[in-house]
Amino acid sequence: MRLFAAVLPPEDVTSELAAEVAELRKLPGADGLRWTGRPGWHYTLAFYGEVDDDLVPELSARLERAAHRTAPFPLAVRGGGQFGHGRALWVGAEGDVPALRLLADRAESAARKAGVGMGEHRRYKAHLTVARGRGDIDVHPYLKALADCRSRTWTVDELALVRSDLPTSGVPGEQPRYEAVARWQLEAAG
Repeated sequence: MRLFAAVLPPEDVTSELAAEVAELRKLPGADGLRWTGRPGWHYTLAFYGEVDDDLVPELSARLERAAHRTAPFPLAVRGGGQFGHGRALWVGAEGDVPALRLLADRAESAARKAGVGMGEHRRYKAHLTVARGRGDIDVHPYLKALADCRSRTWTVDELALVRSDLPTSGVPGEQPRYEAVARWQLEAAG
């Protein structure tokens, strides 16, 4: 199954973000972007790709240990940016971003120790993707609007293992489906 570890923002934060994204979708050229929906809004910590069913129990056990070794921390949606000259628009994070980065490192390490092939290590960049493009759209108005994006601060208190099912219908605009298959509380004392 196709899996990744993530931090899932609370419902009221995604509601605030939905209002921001609704304004972005009114900008000229917005119909040329593929907008992600609320079910897809998460801070990916480590993307695992296709994981053999036999490895999932060990991966889960190691993620549980990573969660238990991590203290809850404050986080908020803040600002935005792009990857690849408009190939992806995202909102960033503020708060205890070093703790988020540590949790991402632990999620990646858990996978490697469980035998999940992770490829080359990349420095973690906290982001939540809101749209994807083909690179031929002027994204500057979106980046300007995202600069002011900010949510309330919440306490990250769990790590989620999420399954993603890619669209198979071929219907334009169909979104992947996401399901949290496991959640673990962050428990370490600060």
